[in-house]
Amino acid sequence: MPSRNVYPPKRILVLGATSAIAMAVMRQLVTPSAHFFLVARSKDKLTAVAQDLLVRGALRVDMIVTDLDDTQAHPQMLAVATSQLGTIDLALLAHGVLGDQTAAERDYLAAEPILVTNFLSAVSLLTWLANYCESQGRGTLAVISSVAGDRGRKSNYVYGASKAGLDALLSGLRNRCDRSGVQVLTIKPGFVATPMTAHIPKNGLFATPEQAASGILNAVRRRKDVVYVPWFWRPIMTIIKAVPERIFKGRDL
Repeated sequence: MPSRNVYPPKRILVLGATSAIAMAVMRQLVTPSAHFFLVARSKDKLTAVAQDLLVRGALRVDMIVTDLDDTQAHPQMLAVATSQLGTIDLALLAHGVLGDQTAAERDYLAAEPILVTNFLSAVSLLTWLANYCESQGRGTLAVISSVAGDRGRKSNYVYGASKAGLDALLSGLRNRCDRSGVQVLTIKPGFVATPMTAHIPKNGLFATPEQAASGILNAVRRRKDVVYVPWFWRPIMTIIKAVPERIFKGRDL
């Protein structure tokens, strides 16, 4: 089916709208015809983001304050969002947590929230959104995953597992939805200088949220399936995935 998607998107749903990458994406999408619907759990932060978009020239900004881990609230929240927007040109899923790997290694109760936020909540949201976009025959579902999902490493394997599951889900959705004219984009950032990575010493591999946003929107415009941001993470991860397990398992990564 030929795509009826438009670029730049004008009706934009952002889940996890207070994340640094989401804010950078939205700022690059502001036009006098852009209508945003924002979802996050902090009312104060969400209000500040909404005001920023309006000052920059957005046509309209609506919002709902909710915890996206509450999957039972998803259907009503998404129904309100689509009613306000009229339809969805772009849905960006940008919520996620890094979690505490050390604690998660020792106690499942520390691991579970990482899996719920990064994977299970996304399954709930994407199930609803995929059905909606298929019924409309249009739309882009852009989902922030991570290069950590490409291979398990001892330093963050619970987080990586949540992102690997998300990658598999998105691959299957893409296989299902492409024939309906719906784009499903897997976004795989490497290191990005955000509050989530504030505790990690910075080096030349780190990108700014603005650089990540530019890569994401270029992939949306070109209707790509998977995008690594910045681009150089694709060859890096290709090499890492190619290392035989018998060698890789002994590395201090």
